[in-house]
Amino acid sequence: MKTLVLNCGSSSIKYKLFDMASGEVMTQGGIERIGQEDSFLKFTDTDGEKVTLEKNIPDHEEGIAFILSILTDGKYGCVKSYDEIDAVGHRVVHGGEKFASSVLITQEVIDMLVECTELAPLHNPANLEGIRAIQKILPNTPQVGVFDTAFHQTMPDYAYLYAVPYYIYQDYGVRRYGFHGTSHRYVSRRACEILGVPYEQQRIITAHIGNGASVTAIKNGKSVDTSMGMTPTEGLIMGTRCGDIDAGALPFIMKKENLDADGLSDLINKRSGVSGFSEMSSDMRDIESAMFARNKRAIQIMKMYNYRIKKYVGTYAAVLNGVDILVFTGGVGENQWITRQAVCKDMEYLGLVFDEEKNKNTRGCEIVLSKPESKVTVLVVPTDEEYMIACDTREILG
Repeated sequence: MKTLVLNCGSSSIKYKLFDMASGEVMTQGGIERIGQEDSFLKFTDTDGEKVTLEKNIPDHEEGIAFILSILTDGKYGCVKSYDEIDAVGHRVVHGGEKFASSVLITQEVIDMLVECTELAPLHNPANLEGIRAIQKILPNTPQVGVFDTAFHQTMPDYAYLYAVPYYIYQDYGVRRYGFHGTSHRYVSRRACEILGVPYEQQRIITAHIGNGASVTAIKNGKSVDTSMGMTPTEGLIMGTRCGDIDAGALPFIMKKENLDADGLSDLINKRSGVSGFSEMSSDMRDIESAMFARNKRAIQIMKMYNYRIKKYVGTYAAVLNGVDILVFTGGVGENQWITRQAVCKDMEYLGLVFDEEKNKNTRGCEIVLSKPESKVTVLVVPTDEEYMIACDTREILG
């Protein structure tokens, strides 16, 4: 079974083609700057070489058509015809309360996704464009939707509800939904496979730390709390998102800065976080370099960034009544030793004994970073959301 996985952003499309019989990634790549004159497709060909092709790509339909033409191209392709693509799996950001698991995409599902668009106006419309493009170009190919929010639908109501008038929840769906669910699900399961322990009997905290970041508490295989909320803004400090902030500060800022609702959304989502506070960069590699160069602002934001992660880990240790496994993943979680060290420092009260030397030499690989005597096993597990989407697609289609 050959499965194409698509992740459509507002101006981008990422893709991977899997041969699920072997688990092999046949090819992968992505289009960037859709709708701009300098759009391009970058991918890895069958010989492992990286190729960049520039092309005017005005919308997602043209982008997906271009990707499919490359997949079947005589020079770069890895399949002879579209008929070899058995299924398409889509990352869908927001499923609201309507979807607690991955689903076969039907017209009814599409209609329900349209209803969820208001909850994720930057993401769901692009996801829908990808689905509709495949419907048009590959009308007989089954499609499956895999939701970022689905894994967190097991949260109890006291964890996901906000203390606002109840009708706000009933009428508008204002509640915590959580995101990165596919990543949290993958790395928590994979950690248990690595350790050879039963997934349904563990207390796990997963830290997906990248430009977007979230922490999730998982008990006996189910998400019971997560740091992101109704939107991806809540929780940790991120590349350009502020994370947790006093709600009362927001109208104060609006008045002082003369902002409307859209202006405030832009401030907290695109002009805050690491980038806004440091006034340097949203990339933690740049912040780390500036910190080692003793830049005061870089030192401040690094301390804030790491402290927020540590605080959520401590909070979820209380929620879970202890921790068996702590997993780091995402671009920062997999590669930045200084953040992992800061989070795991002074955690002896949990029985966590951290191997600092091993941690300093670890980048982007599956590895245990706690010492044998530690009661909490700390791991790095690189995430693979696309593989999880391909697996869900295979399972749903039998």
